[in-house]
Amino acid sequence: MNTSSQVFETLSALLERNNILTSAAEVQGIICGMLGGGMPLESQDWLEPLADVINQGESLPKDVITAFKSLFDSTCQQLIEGDFALVLCLPDDAAPINERGHALLNWVHGFLLGFGLHQADLTGCSEDVKEGLEDFSEIARMDEEMSEDEESEQALFEVMEYVRVTVMLCFNELGKSAEQQQGEPKTVH
Repeated sequence: MNTSSQVFETLSALLERNNILTSAAEVQGIICGMLGGGMPLESQDWLEPLADVINQGESLPKDVITAFKSLFDSTCQQLIEGDFALVLCLPDDAAPINERGHALLNWVHGFLLGFGLHQADLTGCSEDVKEGLEDFSEIARMDEEMSEDEESEQALFEVMEYVRVTVMLCFNELGKSAEQQQGEPKTVH
């Protein structure tokens, strides 16, 4: 079983080798945003919008596609397990705090991008989801350096936990599996 930091390192190296100017954190953020925004888990049309966003519409190399599919599958699995099983694809806890903080900002930015691709109408969302998305917008804009101390570590940990819980909340409220979509009556407005 790969740890999320191993997945992060492996995927980051792969992206770099292929000159794809994004981070592993942002890729998982985009995937979670799409799923949290209501894209069906069984959807197969997430790869093209992802390529559009991160690779200027150029098709992705096969090894990158394989790695993305693996990340997509494991992320879907974590989201449906519930119990807040989602593990963010971020650098190892031993990495410098600013590197981890920056990766978290990329993750949140990716989430907002992916979410926006699938959910433009927030009128039906709960206040918790709306508030979470507003908070994500704030988090994505943070850019001040953090000091390497216990207080900053605790703050970063709390923000990471908040992000995880908010993503699960969005997914639980808006995310759908194929069974759910077929089980819902079609409403006519």
